Amino acid sequence: MLEKSQPPHRRHGSGFSSLAESVLELLASGQASTRTELAALLGAAPSTVSFAVGQLLAHGLVAEEGTRSSTGGRPRKVLRLGGSDGYAVAADLGGKHAHVGVVHPGGGLTDVSTVPFATADGPEAALPGLADTLQALIDRHGREQLRGVGLCLPGPVDVEPGLVTLPARMPGWNRFPVRDWFEERFAVPVAVENDANCMAVGEHSVRPVEHRQSIMVKVGSGIGAGVIADGRLYRGATGGAGEITHVRVEAAQDTPCSCGNTGCLETVASGAALVRILRERGLPVASTEDVVRLALDADPEATRAVRQAGRYLGQVLAANVNFFNPDAVYLGGILSTLEPFVAAVRSQLYEGCHPLVTQHLVIERTSLGADAGLAGAGQFALQRALAQAMKTVTGGL
Repeated sequence: MLEKSQPPHRRHGSGFSSLAESVLELLASGQASTRTELAALLGAAPSTVSFAVGQLLAHGLVAEEGTRSSTGGRPRKVLRLGGSDGYAVAADLGGKHAHVGVVHPGGGLTDVSTVPFATADGPEAALPGLADTLQALIDRHGREQLRGVGLCLPGPVDVEPGLVTLPARMPGWNRFPVRDWFEERFAVPVAVENDANCMAVGEHSVRPVEHRQSIMVKVGSGIGAGVIADGRLYRGATGGAGEITHVRVEAAQDTPCSCGNTGCLETVASGAALVRILRERGLPVASTEDVVRLALDADPEATRAVRQAGRYLGQVLAANVNFFNPDAVYLGGILSTLEPFVAAVRSQLYEGCHPLVTQHLVIERTSLGADAGLAGAGQFALQRALAQAMKTVTGGL
C-alpha cells in the first residue's frame, strides 16, 4: 500500500525505482496480478509497466506463473512475487492481548491466535514474551523463508524510526525503539504502524479494486481512523491523517481527555468513555468488553449509551465524509460488533451528509474482523522487505 496521494510512479521523482516499488506493493497486497491490472491501478502506460516488470523479472523479484483468460484478447500472464513461498510474522497489540499470525504474499493469513500481552507493563517487560511467540511461528514455517516482521500498535507511530510517540494508553512506550528491538532480535526488516492504518490497509486489500477511497474507523478503548486515498494509505503531512478522536464535540463539554484537552470525541464515544459513563450510572463495568457483554444481553442502559456513542462518532464522521467523499466507511474494533452502535453511525451519516456523497456510500463492518490489523501489519512488513531487496539487488535504480 502506497503512502502518498499522488500517482505512485511520480513519488520521489519519476525514476524507475519508485515505479518498481509500486509494482511490488500492488503484487504483495494482492490488488493486481497482471500487467494490465498494474497499468490501470498505477495510471501508467502499459509499455512503462512492462519495462518495470521486465527489470523485476530479471532480478528475481517478480516471477510469472501460468496465464489467465481475458475477454476479447490474449491470455494474460499471471505475476507473483519472486520467492512467493516467503512470509511475514505479525502481531496486533492490544491492551491485554496480542493477535498474532503468519501473513503470506497476497494477504493470506495462517496460524492466527490470541496470546496474553500486558501493554501496561512497558516494552522491556512485554516484548520478550511476544518475541518468543513469533519465534515459535518462525520455527514452524522455516527461518529461511521469513521475509519480515510486522507490528500493529495502538498508539501514534513515527513510521520512519519505527517507534510510538506520546501514546495515551501505553505507559513506558514513548520513543521506545520498537523496530530496532525486533530487527536486532530477528535480523529481518521490521515494519511498525498504528492500528487504524494497519486495519485500513488490510481491509482495502480484500475489497473491490474500484473502492479507491475509504475511511477505516477502529473503535475500541480509544478511537482511530485510517484513510485510503486513490487506493493508497494517506498519512498526511506529519503522519497524523485520520486523527478524529480529538475533534471537539459539543456534547463532551469540558470532560478531560487523555490528550490533555477537554471535550474530545474520545471522551463520549470510545470504549473507555462508555466504561466511565456506565460506572457513573451504577453498572458493574470495568472494561470495554464488559460494556459489550451488557449490550449484547440487551441491557437497556448499556444499549442507550452505546447508541449515543455511535451518534457522536457519526456526527464527526459526517464532516469528514462530506469533505472526502469516500467510496466506503468501514467500522472495526470491539464496539463495531454491536448493531446498535453501527446502526447509529450509519443513521448519522445519512442524516448529516449530502445525498450526492451517500448515494453509493458503503457503510459496514470490516469484512476481516479482528484480523484486519494483522493482515495490514504483515503487508507492511512484506513491502518493507521488498523495498530493501529491490535496493540491494538493483542498486536502487
